Amino acid sequence: MVPGTRKTLALEGNERWFLVHTQPNGERKAELHLGAQGFRAYLPQIQKTIRHARQLRTVRAPLFPRYMFLILDPGRDRWLSVRSTAGVSSLFTCEDRPVPVPKGIVEALIARTDEANLTRFDAGLTAGQTVRILSGPFADFVGTLERLDSAGRVRVLLTMMGTEVPVALQRSALLPAA
Repeated sequence: MVPGTRKTLALEGNERWFLVHTQPNGERKAELHLGAQGFRAYLPQIQKTIRHARQLRTVRAPLFPRYMFLILDPGRDRWLSVRSTAGVSSLFTCEDRPVPVPKGIVEALIARTDEANLTRFDAGLTAGQTVRILSGPFADFVGTLERLDSAGRVRVLLTMMGTEVPVALQRSALLPAA
């Protein structure tokens, strides 16, 4: 996470987190324009692999496509201007009032954000756990975590063609599977 970012995302007074629905692929545009208006936004991102035309590319992508979080104090901030911001589709409301995100959800995501501003879910992984691979040639495969080492490398068993195949990966490429 960028130095000082956690401090700027800390809630003060009556501030709460709210959910913003963005236009397709407009998360970064919305974040930029909301920031220009003085709003503080948080866009959780992960690193994932995209397959296209037999090529693999690892990219930064939103954890929740078309959604981001915004800090607002409804009594102080001009929250109606959020809906007309470039890149924003809508602000989640109920009876024409913004609905806050339950406490602790966004804070937990921020706590899992690393220096590179990526949300990591690899903390607390244990051998024998079912995991999903996020990046690399085995992206989107689900396997069983066989071994972890102190250097951040893991070994995952993938079931392919009726046999278990061991694959060595970086710990950051994994997500606990449900």
